[in-house]
Amino acid sequence: MTAAIPSPSQAVWHLGPIPIRAYALLMVLAVLVGVWLTRRRWAARGGDPGVVGDIATWAVPLGLLGARLYHVATDWQLYFGPGREPLRAFAIWEGGISIFGALAGGAVGAWLACRRRGIALRDFADAVAPGIAIGQAIARWGNWFNQELYGRPTTLPWALDIDPAHRQPGLESTATYHPTFLYESLWNLGVAGFVIWAERRFRLDRGRTFAVYAAAYAAGRAWIEWLRIDPSHLIAGLRLNDWTALLIFTGAVGYLVATRKAAPQGQPVGS
Repeated sequence: MTAAIPSPSQAVWHLGPIPIRAYALLMVLAVLVGVWLTRRRWAARGGDPGVVGDIATWAVPLGLLGARLYHVATDWQLYFGPGREPLRAFAIWEGGISIFGALAGGAVGAWLACRRRGIALRDFADAVAPGIAIGQAIARWGNWFNQELYGRPTTLPWALDIDPAHRQPGLESTATYHPTFLYESLWNLGVAGFVIWAERRFRLDRGRTFAVYAAAYAAGRAWIEWLRIDPSHLIAGLRLNDWTALLIFTGAVGYLVATRKAAPQGQPVGS
């Protein structure tokens, strides 16, 4: 047995007829930590910390919706076509969400809430960026509980042991794999620290802090995605999410370059 990281024996507990899922608990914790940090950062900018919760009530549900829609749209063959059950597209408790879709849906929700409050979305995005990264770091441990989205086989000391029932077809006799959940969790913590440092060092504002987060996360996601072996659509030899990460990275860097000569405007004040 070469694995240094064992997989949990279960990911769901039952409180009577109610299933308590580890992934769901981690997502709730991720939201709470993200909101807490964003409240502190928004208050430091002169804004009312109370509006962060109001914006979250829009951003979180739409983020969850976006996460599911991205998954269904990019893995439509799992739900539609001969022998498939289209109604399972609504069964989010069975798994199948995407951070890329969550970011898009959450952005729409935040934009709607910020517009109602008279807050510039780019200013709020700067405040929330590190909280998103830390939230992602927490939520990724849900993949560990579910024994999913792991990487290629490996015998490294930090390899992850996967139970036979969760191994990919053709790899039934291979027990240990790259713990991509851990790689991404640690990367996201590093992204959060880097974003805070870059914001202070370069006096970033007007959406540029969020752009640094987006570029840094996309860069890490690209190499981690390259390690994964779960089924994915390939375009020119690259996984679909690699192309999405490349698009986000290019857009974020392009925004930073386009705004590099903009003078800092000072801390935004929210209502």
